Amino acid sequence: MTTTPQALLSDLFASAIDAAHPRQVLADHLPADRSGRAIVIGAGKAAAAMAEAIEKAWQGEISGLVVTRYEHGADCQKIEVVEAAHPVPDDAGERVARRVLEMVSGLSESDRVIFLLSGGGSSLLALPAEGISLQDKQAINKALLRSGATIGEMNCVRKHLSAIKGGRLAKACWPASVYTYAISDVPGDEATVIASGPTVADPTTSAEALAILARYGIDIPAHVRAWLQDPRSETVKPGDPVLSRSHFQLIARPQQSLDAAAERARAAGYTPLILGDLEGESREVAKVHAGIARQIVQHGQPIQPPCVILSGGETTVTVRGNGRGGRNAEFLLSLTESLKGLPGVYALAGDTDGIDGSEDNAGALMTPDSYARAAQLGLNVRDELENNNGYGYFAALDSLIVTGPTRTNVNDFRAILIEKPAK
Repeated sequence: MTTTPQALLSDLFASAIDAAHPRQVLADHLPADRSGRAIVIGAGKAAAAMAEAIEKAWQGEISGLVVTRYEHGADCQKIEVVEAAHPVPDDAGERVARRVLEMVSGLSESDRVIFLLSGGGSSLLALPAEGISLQDKQAINKALLRSGATIGEMNCVRKHLSAIKGGRLAKACWPASVYTYAISDVPGDEATVIASGPTVADPTTSAEALAILARYGIDIPAHVRAWLQDPRSETVKPGDPVLSRSHFQLIARPQQSLDAAAERARAAGYTPLILGDLEGESREVAKVHAGIARQIVQHGQPIQPPCVILSGGETTVTVRGNGRGGRNAEFLLSLTESLKGLPGVYALAGDTDGIDGSEDNAGALMTPDSYARAAQLGLNVRDELENNNGYGYFAALDSLIVTGPTRTNVNDFRAILIEKPAK
């Protein structure tokens, strides 16, 4: 059966998403004995879908509360699902975070807490530390998102301004047993970075948080600086006894999704080249991908076409312009500028949660004629890149990918498909 390059790229993206969906991965990691009573809490873009999977798999009594992004809910009967804002927290996230803490306070050693965690949980479970307002956190979060800071740097700051992150949720549950089931959306799959690690130890410090804010030139109010200089702002550190009954299990990671896409590519007759989880400025990461694609087309190195280059991870965008577009649209815009219509090269970049940054698309699709078609419409790719207007560029080409919320999140997915040259 033949298929178009565009259709195959869409299939690869769908395979990556499906491989990380809670309905596929959660049940296999639950304990064999599922007959006991459990309190279920959770946060993240996949939290509602994870709660739905728990309800189907758990045989004992369950109740609880999870928070997910607006429009990422699921049909749960026993576990309450609340929706809140992402990537900038709102008061709905703050209210549910307070309720979560109240729910797990005063538990005993015989109690069992199941914590469902996925990317986005950091802003969705937003409870400011003592003396810090939600408005403070919103302003700092917005500045970090525009600064080009990495996810690890952003989460370091978030943890030290929070009353629930950086192991503090596990501390609140003590002495109950806590079982965290997590879907990773971060390069390296570090437990302390996924949604700012509410139930695991945090090795970062308040001094590091201050240094990150200074590095990116982010001004903070005097009371926020005073808090970060206060010893009480420190998170729960490795070896703390309150973590001795907290267990962490990774149930899905970006590599699983890349492997699934690679298997689908092989089945279609394309050799996959997996570059892994990547970080860096979207436009710069795109230039590296463009260089590899050009080498394959011109010299058949490091692999021969037909092939597909796959990568994941989370890139960043330093916002300079006033255009619309998330990091995936920016990646494709830079790729288009670098390749300038190189024959036989198609590409897709999208966020596996279905939302590219804060837009309504998951990502976009580039074809060999994208560069020329845009030019005919009067769009200069370099100007659009300088204005951070990837969304506008690919919308004009009718090349945006709109999936709606996928209810999972293993971060970005990028695929560059290179056709075999015609003889």
